[in-house]
Amino acid sequence: MWTQREIELPARPRGIHLITQEIFNGLPELKNVDVGLLHVFIRHTSASLTINENADPDVRVDMESGLNALVPEKASYYTHTLEGSDDMPAHIKSSMFGCSLTIPIRDGRLQLGIWQGIYLCEHRNRGGPRRVIATIHGNEE
Repeated sequence: MWTQREIELPARPRGIHLITQEIFNGLPELKNVDVGLLHVFIRHTSASLTINENADPDVRVDMESGLNALVPEKASYYTHTLEGSDDMPAHIKSSMFGCSLTIPIRDGRLQLGIWQGIYLCEHRNRGGPRRVIATIHGNEE
């Protein structure tokens, strides 16, 4: 079985946002997969995807703070500045995390660890709605 869907995520403020349930809800076919893989790809260059702890929301705040310390805005060495002071840092942060994830599926469930969740990393102050392409490949039950 192969299936692919585009999932539109609503606009969010800059930060790290848990989207596991939105991905699951956007893929009703997932419940029928015995064994397979989910590939999620974000179609943007100033946002990214990652997997990390989903239990304590402080983790998301600390990740954003750490990223901002590593990749500051208004650095004197940026030459790509036409789209605002948050744009070039957003591109760098996006490349650090990446644009896709692959997650195993078993018995209709994503095989994330007990404390893992899928994050949308919004690196722009106002990035707008984001689109992800979710592709399932697997055996149906």
